[in-house]
Amino acid sequence: MSIADAPDRRLGVLLTPTLRKQCWGFMIGSALFALGAAPGFGHWAGAAASNLCYFIGAWFFTAAGLVQLLLSGDRTVAVPYGTGRMVRAEWLCAASQSLGTVLFNVSTTAAIAAHSIPAERHLVWSPDAGGSIAFLVSGVVAYVAFYRTTGTYWAPRQADWWSVQVNWIGCVAFAVSAIGAYITPAGVTVDTVIANVGTFVGALCFFVASLVVLPRRS
Repeated sequence: MSIADAPDRRLGVLLTPTLRKQCWGFMIGSALFALGAAPGFGHWAGAAASNLCYFIGAWFFTAAGLVQLLLSGDRTVAVPYGTGRMVRAEWLCAASQSLGTVLFNVSTTAAIAAHSIPAERHLVWSPDAGGSIAFLVSGVVAYVAFYRTTGTYWAPRQADWWSVQVNWIGCVAFAVSAIGAYITPAGVTVDTVIANVGTFVGALCFFVASLVVLPRRS
C-alpha cells in the first residue's frame, strides 16, 4: 500500500459499520443525555446547557442507530408458510430504534429554537413522544430477536440477554419521561421531575445496555 492510499484506507475504516462503533455511539449519546438530565445540572448550568447536551447526544444516538440498522442484515427472510417471506426481528428492532433516534434528533433540535407554546408542543414534545414509542417497539422486538437467536427468553449468563433486559428498562423510562414532559395548552410541563428522572434513568440504562456488549479491542 502506498502512502497516497493511506487516507482512503483510514476513511474506509472510519465509515465501516461495526458493533464497537454502534456501542460507543449509544454510550456517548447516553452519557450526554444523562448529563443533561442529571439532578441539579439544569439549575446549575441552565436549561440551554441541558438542551445542548440533548442536541449533541441525539446526533450520537442517530449515528449509532444507523450503524445498528446497517449491521442488522437483510430486511426479510424466507419462511415455509404464508407469503414465503417475513420481516426479520433483528432488522425490525434496528429500524424502529433508528427511527426513534431520528425523532429524538428532531425534538432536541427544535428544543433549542422553539420559543412558542405551539412550537414546543408540536416540534418538541410530539417527536419526543414518537421517539419513545419507537424505542418501546424496538425493546419488545429485541426480545423476539433474542429468542429466535438463542431459542430461550432466559439466559442470564449471556451479555446479550442482560443488554436486552436493561435496554427495555431504558425504553420504559424514556416513555415515562415523555409523559412527564407533556406540555399543556397553557405551556406548563406536566411534571418536570418525572421528565428529568425518566430521561436520566433511561440514559443510564442505554449506556449499560451498550457497555455489556461492547467488544473488547483486540
